[in-house]
Amino acid sequence: MNDIGQTPLLKDLLGPAALARIAQAGEQSSPHFDPIRFHGALGDEFAQLSIMERVGRIGDALHAALPLPYEQAVAVVCQMGRAVDQGFQGISLSAYVARHGLEHPERSLTALADLTRFGSSEFAVRPFLIRHPDVALSYLRRFADDKDDHVRRLASEGTRPRLPWAARIPALTDDPALAAPILERLKADISPYVRKSVANHLNDITYRHPDWALTLMEGWQGGAAPTAWIIRHALRSLIKAGHPRALALVGAADRVCIAVAAFQVAPTVLRLGDRLCIGVEIVSTGQQDQRLVVDYRLHYARPGGKAAGKVFKLKNVDLPPGRRVKLEISQVIRDFSTRRHYPGRHRVELIINGAVWAEGDFTLLT
Repeated sequence: MNDIGQTPLLKDLLGPAALARIAQAGEQSSPHFDPIRFHGALGDEFAQLSIMERVGRIGDALHAALPLPYEQAVAVVCQMGRAVDQGFQGISLSAYVARHGLEHPERSLTALADLTRFGSSEFAVRPFLIRHPDVALSYLRRFADDKDDHVRRLASEGTRPRLPWAARIPALTDDPALAAPILERLKADISPYVRKSVANHLNDITYRHPDWALTLMEGWQGGAAPTAWIIRHALRSLIKAGHPRALALVGAADRVCIAVAAFQVAPTVLRLGDRLCIGVEIVSTGQQDQRLVVDYRLHYARPGGKAAGKVFKLKNVDLPPGRRVKLEISQVIRDFSTRRHYPGRHRVELIINGAVWAEGDFTLLT
């Protein structure tokens, strides 16, 4: 249990209440489900496991609790999906398929398309891409045409080269063209949920194959508004790095004629829970309209004197000749389950079209 005032741990989403709910869903779905075997198979060390370790352990516990042939057991697990009430509970159900259905790829991939509606199957589909790449890609390309946006998203998210928390798939990492038919099909999807996945997929590709990704997106220029949004979001890493082709794709130049009249980081001393405010005034010194992509990089203090930088979006602006613009943004400095703050000096850089134009700092107290 966490101390009062601490940020809840992500792994606690699969705590006692969630386990009870999954067991209840099993009992509701089949008279063959054994809740005692389910809880017993979780193990005494379950509380020490991370969130994804818990997901895998629950998948194995479902196998122990359902002593049925796979075709029958997976049907029960799919039925359970309709009774769970939280995303990671659904992800745990799909883990059963990934860990115990690899010898039944067609039935398992169909089950994952069903289960992804209750908790994404993006992690569970990846073992099938490794063991049965041709079959899995064939199914995922079909998923891209599904009427359900959760299933369409699975086609894109499950094939991401750098999916967080997931094992890399060398074939997809080395050859982004394998998933290109999926991206083409979804490039103007009506669902923002799907479009965000496509943009994240393309952003993943830019780390190893930037020219391939840029060529693909250059071919998409002039398309529908949803496609334009995907392009902008997919280019974020390249734009933060000042990549000329990426900047050109969003109508920005890698060299701009501007002056930073003021850059302020306040207050200069904060504690956790305080709000950091960042302000900048930019003046055009050029003779033409300029599109500016304005970001800021926060270098978080780390133990041992090291720092870890993270770039945040400030705003994209079109600046006419001789004009000036004032931009402001603020964020609360607090701990998350995925980010812990440490005391010390935190540096803040102003980034415009990929280049650093100004710098400030603040000190975070314990």
